[in-house]
Amino acid sequence: MSKNVALITGASSGIGEATALEFARRGYLVYAGARRMDRMEHLRAHGITPVSLDVTDEASIQATVDLIQSETGRIDVLVNNAGYGSYGAVEDVALEEGRRQFDVNLFGAIQLIRLVTPLMRAQGSGRIINVTSIGGKIYSPFGGWYHGSKFALEGMSDVLRAELKPFGIDVVVIEPGAIKTEWGGIAMDSGLNASANGPYGSAITKVAASFTSDSMNARASDPAVIATTIATAATARRPKTRYAAGSGARIILTLRHLLSDRMFDALVARAIG
Repeated sequence: MSKNVALITGASSGIGEATALEFARRGYLVYAGARRMDRMEHLRAHGITPVSLDVTDEASIQATVDLIQSETGRIDVLVNNAGYGSYGAVEDVALEEGRRQFDVNLFGAIQLIRLVTPLMRAQGSGRIINVTSIGGKIYSPFGGWYHGSKFALEGMSDVLRAELKPFGIDVVVIEPGAIKTEWGGIAMDSGLNASANGPYGSAITKVAASFTSDSMNARASDPAVIATTIATAATARRPKTRYAAGSGARIILTLRHLLSDRMFDALVARAIG
């Protein structure tokens, strides 16, 4: 019996790398996609095929799907994990950067879905797993573009779940909490670059300190926690529509559900000092 085939984006580090290794361990034929090919070479030792994939480039996306189709004839699981956080006051962040945030976090994922859907429909089965964030349900100051992109991916996932169910294709959302990755440093670097020298300077500096503190890093979960959750979503006979996992994810989402907007505003303000 041939192996199931999985394509995982953003696989050069963090959650994507851990997920590629977890799927390989479970016997999948894994294609690991990212721009930084040099950071994925070690994955070959685990039977994983690294592919050069830029999710902001439609030609790169098409080439990746064509390659997998030509080599295997199928794609059973697509894990849309590629993404980053771009922080800064909405007033300060250039629209060009805001568009790039949506290109990476939303439009790249949707274009991959558009291309793999015909393959999955022809198979009569498939699973699309979109890695959003608890940031797709909650918010923090200076994360407008990031939260906007993740809220949008949550909404698109709900629509896709309804549209693709008749063809045997499941759409699942993964909502990580705090994870030990490069995300926090990248997000806060962009936030400080955008807003540290203006009217938001004091506030963004406090937010950056909170996000990159030793205590935050100590609380954060290992990426393997999310990798295991993604694998569970991929292999469950009847997967949940959403899986919240990682440090603080479930309790924070529960509080967001229970508290009014004003009460949650106060909680966020207190959390970032």
